[in-house]
Amino acid sequence: MGQLTVVNFVSLDGVMQSVLSADEDREGGFDQGGWVLPYVDATVERFMSDATTGAGALLLGRRTYEIFAATWPYADRSDPAVAAMNAMPKYVASRTLGNDGLTWANSVLLGPDLPAEVRRIKGASARGTVVLGSGGLLASLIEHHLVDEYRLLVFPLLLGSGKRLFTGGAGPRRLTLTGTRATPSGVLITTYRRPEEG
Repeated sequence: MGQLTVVNFVSLDGVMQSVLSADEDREGGFDQGGWVLPYVDATVERFMSDATTGAGALLLGRRTYEIFAATWPYADRSDPAVAAMNAMPKYVASRTLGNDGLTWANSVLLGPDLPAEVRRIKGASARGTVVLGSGGLLASLIEHHLVDEYRLLVFPLLLGSGKRLFTGGAGPRRLTLTGTRATPSGVLITTYRRPEEG
């Protein structure tokens, strides 16, 4: 069975909202958008490219899907990460988006039983499935113990407010640190795995 990996940018205080542009997600009055870009160096770019090209599929929440669908199909297709994102299956978890809203090639709307759907996806993708952004979806995945690995890029700044990667209610989890490195710009890239069950 393929694994489900979360790859996300987070501030030191855990905020994951509106990482690339000021207008990406202003929900809740968030006005600190675009906080990632000053820290993106060659190491961060290479890590994200490898995470994308190495995946077999994407799993996205509605808001993240709509942001990506408005950008990635029109990006430079000579970039291996762009080509991979456009070609791979994209599974969308949403209660409000219909099939007519799936404008990005190879997109599939998941049914209402999210845990069952995610287990099916994991069983079908030997190369693994990656979740990017998708804070609301992540809360459900974490609650149902569906995440196998977290690859977190922790940025050296405090934002004070905004949507956070980990919210209350999921209960305690033990994770194993399997890798860590710092980039020249001060971003800490860490990988945590869920211990094998059994």
